[in-house]
Amino acid sequence: MSEVELSAGVITYEDTGGDGPVVVLLHGVAMDGSLWRNVVDGLRTGFRCVVPTLPLGGHRRPMRPDADLSVLGVARLVAEFLEVLDLQDVTLVMNDWGGAQSLVADGRDQRIGKLVITSCEAFDNYPPGLPGSNLHASAKVPGGLRLAFALLKLKPMRRLPMTWGRMCKRPVPHEVMDAWFRPLWTSAEIRRDLRKYVLGVPPKAELLRWAEKLRDFDRPALVVWAAEDKVMPPEHGRRLAALLPQGQLVEVADSYTLIPEDQPAVLAAHISAFLLKGRPA
Repeated sequence: MSEVELSAGVITYEDTGGDGPVVVLLHGVAMDGSLWRNVVDGLRTGFRCVVPTLPLGGHRRPMRPDADLSVLGVARLVAEFLEVLDLQDVTLVMNDWGGAQSLVADGRDQRIGKLVITSCEAFDNYPPGLPGSNLHASAKVPGGLRLAFALLKLKPMRRLPMTWGRMCKRPVPHEVMDAWFRPLWTSAEIRRDLRKYVLGVPPKAELLRWAEKLRDFDRPALVVWAAEDKVMPPEHGRRLAALLPQGQLVEVADSYTLIPEDQPAVLAAHISAFLLKGRPA
């Protein structure tokens, strides 16, 4: 793993290297870059995959106490990450985390050449679905996040609808989830960082304004949505593809929100085909 110092603190990331087109893959709340491990395996031969761990609860090093970790603040960190690493013409891929609309609305998408949005927060679905509502309620109560994630040490709790049962059709390996949750189990500062994000959602009108600004993203965009998604409505995928001037839509069968876990080979194939389209043989 590599590290980079940003205004909010130190971000760790994986970089497969190489001279291929740059693909930056972003995860959601209470996860780390390992969400993409199986997708990266399918892309690494033709592309340079850069996978940061965002300060969304699965990060190992707390951010600075004054860091802005609201939804918009994290989006700005992504833009800063691309700038500090001098990554140009990036294909930005995201799952669960819906930062695309805030990045574009904030005018920080200059380094993005292509966009791949897979089942994620969109429009006013923040925090998303039943798991998001449960997390938001926990974040508002002193000690609530500590208790909520302590319960996830009990493996049967991970498959409940209000936790991860609706996020992934097939259980995420326990050793992977243990690594995702360990920082939240052990660090009050990491829980503080996550609380900032969960409670840093703007009003509904602002969220919808961000979504409308996707009409200004005039570069190729692929929307990949889980057809059986129970947290991110499939209708949102169709609406996003219609908003984006060059939007294409693919629906993936037999998957919930975490397509990188449920259908990694299918997702990698869709991303690869999208990126190779129009390139010389």
